[in-house]
Amino acid sequence: MSAPARPVIVAAPDSFKGSVSAAEAAGALARGARDVFGDAAEVLELPLADGGEGTLDALLAVWGQEPRRVEVCDALGRPRTARYGVSADGRTGVVEAAEGNGLPHVSDVPLQPLRADSHGVGLIARRLLDEGVDEILLCIGGSASTDGGTGLLGALGARFLAPDGSPVPPGGQGLAGVAGVDLGALHPRAREVAWRIAVDVDNPLCGPRGAAAVFGPQKGAGPEEVAVLDAGLEHLARILAARAGVDPAEHLERPGLGAAGGLPLTLVALLGAETVPGAELVGDAVGLGPALARADVVLTGEGRLDEQSLGGKVVDAVRRHARPGCAVVVVAGSVELDAAQCRAAGLTAAFPIARGPATLAELVGDAPRLLREAAAHACAALAHPSPLRPAP
Repeated sequence: MSAPARPVIVAAPDSFKGSVSAAEAAGALARGARDVFGDAAEVLELPLADGGEGTLDALLAVWGQEPRRVEVCDALGRPRTARYGVSADGRTGVVEAAEGNGLPHVSDVPLQPLRADSHGVGLIARRLLDEGVDEILLCIGGSASTDGGTGLLGALGARFLAPDGSPVPPGGQGLAGVAGVDLGALHPRAREVAWRIAVDVDNPLCGPRGAAAVFGPQKGAGPEEVAVLDAGLEHLARILAARAGVDPAEHLERPGLGAAGGLPLTLVALLGAETVPGAELVGDAVGLGPALARADVVLTGEGRLDEQSLGGKVVDAVRRHARPGCAVVVVAGSVELDAAQCRAAGLTAAFPIARGPATLAELVGDAPRLLREAAAHACAALAHPSPLRPAP
């Protein structure tokens, strides 16, 4: 008689921002599972991300690769060293856009929402094109710029021209003056690679929910600057639509094009880029589907479990990939959903890591141990034989 198959437990969390990386969180959850099951279960670690901060580290951890570095510039054109990644087989490159246009890198000076651009992001992408990758995963979020991706394309050789044929000023300030686009000097591989852009919002490019109105104030834009940026993005979208012979609504109404200051716009319009929910993109890249197809239990988590967690974040991707009968357990810094909401969402249970009154600093400092303990409690409950069954 053959031995029964060992249960498979997958630790697949997001990072706990300001506390532990996704890889560290996955390791802590996996240790909690092994504390209960020992060698009686197969425990896999699969750190995830939603396409924003921490995505590069999560992908490199799964691929077993170290970050590479390239000299670029920040959103104001000042020199900086950026990290990027390449998969083990050399075919997939990863750009975390905030390495080139991140808001934290320009917070040492007064914010300049009209001038800030995405040129540094394009320099990272250019390096990957030079290295011969077949696919570029562009992970956006935390940007200081609202330039519709013109800076990025400019770093790849595109020229955005005023009516007199001169280049428009960089950043959002120049968008309303764009009369045409010259792609004659575009990097020869820019159209050959597959571009996949991770977005974790569904905001359109313009309007009350657009890039400028919603995210511009975070980048220092007052009401007048928001109006300039919004009008500039709409103008650029119409210019690109006319160039391609498509309805401007293709760009103006498409969900997600408002992410990161409209960064996806030029890539979608000029290079045929695909926008993908960030957690789905990362999940595909690291093999989340095949891993969860085998899983009996999946331990996932993030800093806070709330309604937004169920709309394209890591927890949402995990619950949708889990096979029927797989227990989906969330371990979070705080749990804002009640038990009924968790059940309705297909979550088996959710556990906050706090074991009593504690300050945020205390929770952050002790997060690895608390994650391990919470995972052990959850696994012990799941492993305990019981005649009880939950109500349908």
